Amino acid sequence: MAHKMTPKRIKFCDEYIKTGNKTEAYVRAFSTKKRRAAEANARKLLAIPVVADYVAKKMDEITSKKIATAEETLEYLTMVMRGESESEVVVVELKGDGTSEARTVKKRPDEKEKLKAAELLGRRYRLYTDKVEVDTKTTIIFDDEEKLED
Repeated sequence: MAHKMTPKRIKFCDEYIKTGNKTEAYVRAFSTKKRRAAEANARKLLAIPVVADYVAKKMDEITSKKIATAEETLEYLTMVMRGESESEVVVVELKGDGTSEARTVKKRPDEKEKLKAAELLGRRYRLYTDKVEVDTKTTIIFDDEEKLED
């Protein structure tokens, strides 16, 4: 039997993407109150290749549009650390006679902001480690092993 995306399956997938909860998505899409059956049916639906592909494709679309990639994040932190980025800040200037005026100006990162970006980059590249990770394969041999209790 060939599986295809039906309007209810599409609604289920969209609800699942919104909520992250397969049971709740099934309840909403198929208008049922039987939560145990909804959980089992939702699990079965997500195992169908066309349904799983639909969810994966939609998640990829969301990820690519709204979530920064690791590369993008590292590039931004590097720009801040090097003082190449700009942000807008509000500056209030006194005009005389007790009046003031607010205006927006562009500002480069200050030392505190550069240091924070450098710290985050340093953590990413493990420049500041207090612990050393060791991955090793070894055999432990106990002296007088026969005397050890089971």
